[in-house]
Amino acid sequence: MKQPIKIANRKRRKKHQKRSAFLRSAGFFIKWSVVASIWCALVLGVAVIFFAHDLPSIDTALSEFRKPVITLLAANGKKIAKIGEVRGTIVQYKDLPVYLPQAIIATEDRRYFDHLGIDLVGIARAAIANIRAGRIIQGGSTLTQQAAKNLFLSPERTLKRKVQEILLALWLERNFTKHQIFTIYLNRVYLGAGTYGVEAASKKYFGKSATSINLYQSALIAGLLKAPSRLNPLINLKGATKRAQQVLTNMVSAGYLKEGRVLTAKNPRFDLVRADESKRYGQYFIDWVVERLPSYVGPSAGDITVKTTLDTHIQIIAEKKLEGILSRHGGSLNVSEGAFLVLAPNGAIRALVGGRSYAKSQFNRATQARRQPGSAFKPFVYLAGLEVGLSPDKILSDKPLKYGKWEPKNYNEKYFGTLTLSEALAVSSNSIAVQVAERAGVNKTISVARRLGVSSPMRADLSIALGSSEVTLLDLTTCYVPFANGGKGVWAHGIKEINDSEGNLLYRRSGSGVGQVVAEKHVRQMNKMLSGVITRGTGKKARINRPAAGKTGTSQEFRDAWFVGYTGNLIAGVWLGNDNRSPMKRVSGGSLPAGLWKSVMMEAHEGLPRHPLLGLSDQYHSIAPRNSRENASFWGRILHNFTGR
Repeated sequence: MKQPIKIANRKRRKKHQKRSAFLRSAGFFIKWSVVASIWCALVLGVAVIFFAHDLPSIDTALSEFRKPVITLLAANGKKIAKIGEVRGTIVQYKDLPVYLPQAIIATEDRRYFDHLGIDLVGIARAAIANIRAGRIIQGGSTLTQQAAKNLFLSPERTLKRKVQEILLALWLERNFTKHQIFTIYLNRVYLGAGTYGVEAASKKYFGKSATSINLYQSALIAGLLKAPSRLNPLINLKGATKRAQQVLTNMVSAGYLKEGRVLTAKNPRFDLVRADESKRYGQYFIDWVVERLPSYVGPSAGDITVKTTLDTHIQIIAEKKLEGILSRHGGSLNVSEGAFLVLAPNGAIRALVGGRSYAKSQFNRATQARRQPGSAFKPFVYLAGLEVGLSPDKILSDKPLKYGKWEPKNYNEKYFGTLTLSEALAVSSNSIAVQVAERAGVNKTISVARRLGVSSPMRADLSIALGSSEVTLLDLTTCYVPFANGGKGVWAHGIKEINDSEGNLLYRRSGSGVGQVVAEKHVRQMNKMLSGVITRGTGKKARINRPAAGKTGTSQEFRDAWFVGYTGNLIAGVWLGNDNRSPMKRVSGGSLPAGLWKSVMMEAHEGLPRHPLLGLSDQYHSIAPRNSRENASFWGRILHNFTGR
């Protein structure tokens, strides 16, 4: 009987040992779980304190605040733009048509009335969608988070700002009802065209209160939340309409609408009614001026009125002519973009066109794009040559050259023997331009270009003679101004005067540049040489009914085509090409750019007095012939081989 008893005792001991081991393990787990929880709570508390210690004042953020309004005037005093925050009266959630909140919720935050400010389901859904797409296509922010961001925070994308956004969203949910938060959001959100809040946007786009907009208009406003500036219907109606249709589809998916109701909403009689049907001109110029305002007035100036140098008549001509020539020839010649700039002899910008369509691209090709100017750079090479003692009648040999592995060649590899510098510039001889740069010196050529206004880096080798260093149209055109005004350097500018809301003068421009940068003797010589480009050289398509001078330019493989020319009244530059730098179909500076320059300048000069150019009479000028028979033969060969280059 002792054996069974021993076995039973051993079983009891093992069972007790197992229970003790389990209790010890459980105790260990509970102990360290409590410790871990305490540490997690401590770390979380410290993190909350860290991110919350500099949260903005709730009272200040909830109070109404408006950034200064900037009113821009043309040179004649006509208003061309009003920029700044436009806020309408406060509208309550209950007073809005039911479609508007539904459209916003269906598109931005379908679980708005179910979550507590942070939507974990929505975050997970967005994360999965983004992983599948391989890029960010959805966001996980709730309307409450967006309201917190609009009220309290800056738009910077940092971890700290995101955590603060979450904390503030939780605070809003605790202190306000869902309808109150939605009301705050609707009255503070940015909706494009300088409008903040649905009331201001509705009056801007539809000419009526947000309390009386229809289903389609509600969908359009909801669609603006994705990209208010890009989808602004006043400049991108097609994009805004497409987005509004997506919002209507979202409303069907969310159960707010039936498919048949969507078809009714898309009926033309419900289409957008714009309060401002007139086309806005000068958008690229407006952006350029506004970017420079902080250099003239401080943030405490309040509302200001800026009188600019823009001539709306010339601006409209330039925009229409550029679009017209691209519409007619862009497809067949593979040229999709262009820029046009017009300056006064004191450097004042009269017109600035930074691209074909501001609505499609806000990139300013007149001031931001750096491209190779080709032969349009040669006037600075020849000026350097004149300054070291060469004369317009100096004869050089137009022939093949070789510098190590570099062999600069003429257009079509045609050479014409002996040419004067005047003839060489008129026909855009690459060979002689390089020889002039070699005689003047590369450093001298760079110095001349810098003195006239080129600010971008330049290559310190002989290829600079052929325009190998990239420049902007603004820089290049500004460099031609001294030839038109007697040799004075200028700073291109667009602001004449700034006043505050009370009419007090804050700034007035005085002076226009750095003084004499080219000797009058050399201005006379350059004007005669460059007038030959238009009267008998590569730029003959730019001839107008008054003395003028200029230069064509074409970069390698026809990637860029330029014409920069001037009269005693105006200096204008043209660039045509493609943003992706793809070659055009043999578009040279003497073809489309010269023709565009002529068409704009002919209209721009209507009614203007005839201001002479130094060294030119009020008659057309040509290059002086060496003798009549030689001249006729020479120009016959030149025009046959170099037309348009």
